[in-house]
Amino acid sequence: MSFVLVEALNRERLEANVKLHGEVKFQKRWPEKWVIACGLLLALSFLKYVYEPLQWLALGAVAIGLPSVIFKSIAAIRNCTPNVNILMLIAVGGTLALQDFSEAGAIVFLYAISQWLESAASYKAMAVMSSLTSMAPQKAILAETGRQVDVNNVSVSTVLVVKAGDAIPIDGIIVEGQCEVDEKMLTGESFPVVKQLDDTVLAGTVNLNGYVKIKTTALAEDCVVARMTKLVEDAHRNKSTAERLIDSCAKYYIPAVMLLSAGFAVIPTAFRVRNENYWFHLALVVLVSACPCALILSTPVAIFCALSEAAMTGLLVKGGEYLEILAKVKTMAFDKTGTITRGEFVVTDFQSLCDDISLSTLLYWVSSIESKSSHPMATALVDYARFHTIEPKPENVEDFQNFPGEGIFGKIDGKDVYVGNRRISVRAGSTTVPTMEAHTMGGKTSGFIYCGPSAVGVFTLSDACRSGAKEAIEELKSLGIRTTMLTGDCHAAAVLIQDQLEDALDEVRAELLPEDKARIIEDLKKKKKGGVAMIGDGMNDAPALATADVGISMGISGSALATETGHMILMSNNIRKIPEAVRLARKTRRKLIENVIISITVKGAILALAFAGYPQVWAAVLADVGTCLVVILNSMLLLQGTQPQPQPQPKKKRDIAMRSQAEERCETQEYCSLRRCQAETLRKSSSSCRKDKCKDLLDRQNHVSIGGDVDDATSIDDVALVGAFVDPILAMHANATTNTREERERIRCCSNNLNYHDSCHKHEEDLAGPNNLSEIIIT
Repeated sequence: MSFVLVEALNRERLEANVKLHGEVKFQKRWPEKWVIACGLLLALSFLKYVYEPLQWLALGAVAIGLPSVIFKSIAAIRNCTPNVNILMLIAVGGTLALQDFSEAGAIVFLYAISQWLESAASYKAMAVMSSLTSMAPQKAILAETGRQVDVNNVSVSTVLVVKAGDAIPIDGIIVEGQCEVDEKMLTGESFPVVKQLDDTVLAGTVNLNGYVKIKTTALAEDCVVARMTKLVEDAHRNKSTAERLIDSCAKYYIPAVMLLSAGFAVIPTAFRVRNENYWFHLALVVLVSACPCALILSTPVAIFCALSEAAMTGLLVKGGEYLEILAKVKTMAFDKTGTITRGEFVVTDFQSLCDDISLSTLLYWVSSIESKSSHPMATALVDYARFHTIEPKPENVEDFQNFPGEGIFGKIDGKDVYVGNRRISVRAGSTTVPTMEAHTMGGKTSGFIYCGPSAVGVFTLSDACRSGAKEAIEELKSLGIRTTMLTGDCHAAAVLIQDQLEDALDEVRAELLPEDKARIIEDLKKKKKGGVAMIGDGMNDAPALATADVGISMGISGSALATETGHMILMSNNIRKIPEAVRLARKTRRKLIENVIISITVKGAILALAFAGYPQVWAAVLADVGTCLVVILNSMLLLQGTQPQPQPQPKKKRDIAMRSQAEERCETQEYCSLRRCQAETLRKSSSSCRKDKCKDLLDRQNHVSIGGDVDDATSIDDVALVGAFVDPILAMHANATTNTREERERIRCCSNNLNYHDSCHKHEEDLAGPNNLSEIIIT
């Protein structure tokens, strides 16, 4: 089908081609030979002042360059789409009629060279797009036979081999080996991500080291990179409001210009005005100068470059119109779980409230039902059950139902089991909710389990803010955007997050249902000037994402519904890319305005010179070509990114800046949450800061993390101290007797990367000063 379409386009002289695989390279480093010949003949024709017969060489330049313009003009006339080719043909014909052969040759040559220059100038933007569509390899290696096959022939659950340095061919999970993966091309993250057994890997990402086997979880056309490519292509086809306006005006503008030029040529002749050649020249200048090429290019080129730059940094925009809206946004609402917070919950308490139901039975019910849900809390509960050697059996669950903003329901062992927040009690038919004062202290999230109308269990979970969340919100504030958090969680949990963000949010609203979030977004749109944006990741956020002027969904961790509903998709979990997107949108709007001003100003200047008595057709062509190139090059500045200028850090805050960089890096390392150790805590126990003591304490922490007992010689304070080395979340739960598999992997990762001797020696030096309470980074 593609080849048939291309053949038809080429018959119409529209110069189409098919890109099969890989990146398209700009082959025309030099103009076509006929263009060079045209230029040489034109240059020689200017020697007519030395030898007059050389003036006829200009006709040779016209004869060489004009056929291309004629064929394209005929195609435009047949399709009833007047364009610049028709205007150029009329301009050349007019100058030939006036026997100004040198000017006719100049028009043909300048127009031909402009086509080549525009192609060369646009190549970088096209290369960016091409790199997106060619990320995933076209071949895969089967683990069973070692044979290389086409990715389109690979079915789901096929085991593939990926060697060090190779790109992942298809989405899958690692079934053997471990490696570090570069996800920069897909998510925009600059640091490698550690991938181990059962971890998900995405097509197009690169295996930096290690030999792994992966089991495919999707077909080639259903991979994340394939869906990403389709979204980008759809975005380029969806024209923005400004593009649609200019396109609609251009339909009538070119015919109007042709009629105006005809008037300048015909009316003076009809009235037998003297110096008819002057008016004819003026008509040709008006015809060429009023050509809207630069104006037509001003919007789509800028939008194209902006969409390409956004995609390269891990933000997919579903259309240029959403960039225009984002540039006007004055209010931004955030979901809490999985957006501002990591969404990596830890079960801190799990109790049975019924003597007739054992804890193991309750865990079996809850984990089996929760295994059918994609919510981050569900993952934590399933991991908690597996740690207690209880394997979930989702196949035994009947009539599973999800109630957004409340919880879930499932029938198992003949029992109607409800799991969720306090609102789930209404679904269960209960009029009471167990008191959880002791468990909700500190802002933990509470959950309730009902068997029919009876409350049979309670549990609590904790979460923490993403690295960079506070900085992202502060950046949005500096851009003049008001921020609010909308969450279905309890007030205590919402207040805890606000405290962790140091009151960075302007407003916090808690205990909201999905329809409540959508209603609040609607109210904000009515009350606030400017647009309203919503950022979320779950099914609960879908109504609010759809209601907002711009909905931004977290693509990697988000639900399929949120991704489908959002107008923009953040491919990574780096929330700091949101203010980057706002800056890009505002920069794009500035470029659109600049391009329009440049186009109108240059055209106006040429017309003014023409009416002042200097009607030069070749100057009008040169101005038209030059304006087009300036518009393209100005738009391509969007491909340079929108990083804010770094702010100078006072000496006293240098350690804080170092901490922020280290935390951002560790957030990227999925299994390594090494953060910092508190100098103040170390001051209280400086004897702990020795190579052998540090290693001994860390080993004891590892023992506690996998369910062992704390030795009598090790105090709880010592265990908490090591928790500060490993992870603030683990330190908070240092007295817990259980941890998930992911937490154990983190501890192991951090222990492998911790340089005990150098780190402790550095702490002892830094603690030598009497007033040094700065935070010190261990990397």
